[in-house]
Amino acid sequence: MGGPNLEVFKFGVYVFFPVMMLLHYGNPDWYAKNVLPYKEKIFPPEHRLVTKLPTDSTTLKEELAKIRARNLELKAQRKAQQEAEMAAAAEKQK
Repeated sequence: MGGPNLEVFKFGVYVFFPVMMLLHYGNPDWYAKNVLPYKEKIFPPEHRLVTKLPTDSTTLKEELAKIRARNLELKAQRKAQQEAEMAAAAEKQK
């Protein structure tokens, strides 16, 4: 078999490898540099999270009406922007 030197080496690897990973990845500077930018890309910001859900049908209908109105407003803004871009492109071609 390997003998006591091999056992000491294996023990050292088993103990110090997790400790070294903890020290490397647990560093607050490393976390701020490598994790937080991706967290902001993946998860929505706090102000967009819905924390209070409607409990009755009237409140639910009001919330759905607000969402539909906001979507229609955004759609109208996009359409106006596209029309302005098309008008600018037509002016540029003349």
